[in-house]
This record gives sequence, C-alpha cells and structure tokens, in this order.
Amino acid sequence: MHSIQLPSRKTTFPSGFMPLEGSRRDCEDCGKGEKVGFQFAYAYQPIVDLRTARVFAHEALVRGPAGESAASVLAQVNERNRYRFDQACRVKAIKGAAALGIRERLSINFLPNAIYKPELCIRTTLQAAQTFGFPLERIIFEVTEGERVEDGPWFAQILREYQQCGFKTAIDDFGAGYAGLKLLAEFQPDMIKIDMDLVRNIEQSRARQAIVKSLVALCADMQIEVIAEGIETVAERDCLSDAGIHLMQGYLFAKPAFQSIAAVSSTALKRA
Repeated sequence: MHSIQLPSRKTTFPSGFMPLEGSRRDCEDCGKGEKVGFQFAYAYQPIVDLRTARVFAHEALVRGPAGESAASVLAQVNERNRYRFDQACRVKAIKGAAALGIRERLSINFLPNAIYKPELCIRTTLQAAQTFGFPLERIIFEVTEGERVEDGPWFAQILREYQQCGFKTAIDDFGAGYAGLKLLAEFQPDMIKIDMDLVRNIEQSRARQAIVKSLVALCADMQIEVIAEGIETVAERDCLSDAGIHLMQGYLFAKPAFQSIAAVSSTALKRA
C-alpha cells in the first residue's frame, strides 16, 4: 500500500466547477452505491498484447444492473450525483475485478469534472485497492480526451496526483477531442488509446496510416504506450501491427463480458 501525503496547498478549481458541499462524512460515503440513487454494474473487456498473445488489461465498462447499456446509466448522472457516482464507480470496478480473480491490469474510466480535490478524492480508491487486495500499479485510470475540462493545468494536476500514488494513467479516444497534442504538452500519460475513428478501415486509408505511424513514433520518444481500440477486422489488426502497435482492444478479440471475464479468440491473437 502506497502512502500519500496530503499537501497543504490551496486548491484552485476549474471554471464552472461546483465542488461537493458537505462534511468529511460525505467523502466517506461517496463510494457507497446507495448514495448515488441508482444501481449499476460492470462488464469487462480485455486489452490484448499481440507480442505475447496474452491479455494485457481489462477495461471496466459501466452497465445497468441487468446488463443494460452504459447510456442508460449515464443518463441518470447529474450535477448532484456526479461526484458520488465517479467515486462509487472506482470501488465497484475494483471490487468486481478482485471477485473475478483478475490478475492483469484493470482500466477504470473516471470523470475529471467530478473531482473535488485530487489528493482527497483519491482516498476512496486507495482504500478500495487495499480492502480488495488489488495492487495500485495494476490500476489504470483512463479519461477521454474529449472531456471538456476548461482548465488544462488542473486536468494535468489530477493525472499527476494519480501517477504519484502509483496508478497508471491513460488518455482515451486520443485524436477525437479538442486537446490533442496540446494535452500531451501539459502531461505525459503512461498510455494513450487511439480513437476508433482512426482505426476503422485504416488499411484502406493512407492518411490514417500516416497519422497513426507518426503518433506511434511521437509516443515512443515520450515513452508512452499506444493502445488501438475498436478493432473489428483482421485487416485493421495487421495494419496497426505493421505500424508498431501491439496493444489492442475490440470485438475481433472479445466483446465485453457482463460481470465476468471475456474469453479471448485465440485465432485473433495470431497473424497468419
């Protein structure tokens, strides 16, 4: 268990951010599902490593209590419950992964606009990891590039706090949002996930191939691992592999499995 020293510095919140108003009890309760006001569960989808033909990580994907879509859950998130929902997600994802016996890395999506104070809001996650025996270095916090965080330095501060605690960080949907390279200039995550719009039919697009190859070279210089998501065909897999990407995720390998570990297609892991 990593220890964390809470800094005494005054936190500056991003423009338009409304922090949780309440007591320490609010922070202690934020990981409890009943405080959110609705129920939800998780499906897990593997991220594979073609170099080893093994699972690299499992991404926790929010679902309704009976496996309903993520949209049905996210439609219930509002300004009043956003903070507690984000915290409850972390606890439930870690608890579920531990119960399933997942030994690979676990990728959890989080909402930067739901962060009250990085060094305080991370406590719930640290406690959950300790309670369920999930090593911090196997937890990846993943955030989409398209999140509208107006204060870039604030966003970078959140991710740095997570790295300092021992977690890995990843930027999802890279290439789809408004920040792009400006975000990388502010903060270098451990991983980026290339947006599936760049992946789709990449073998047919020289422009997409050139962009991805340049991005792979850039990330190599910055010691950032690249993950390609949304892979559905063998042609996409092979083209991305030729570009130097070995970490992949998509229906070609396995669909998300509701409250269970997905079976990965062994044939999809090997090139002909």
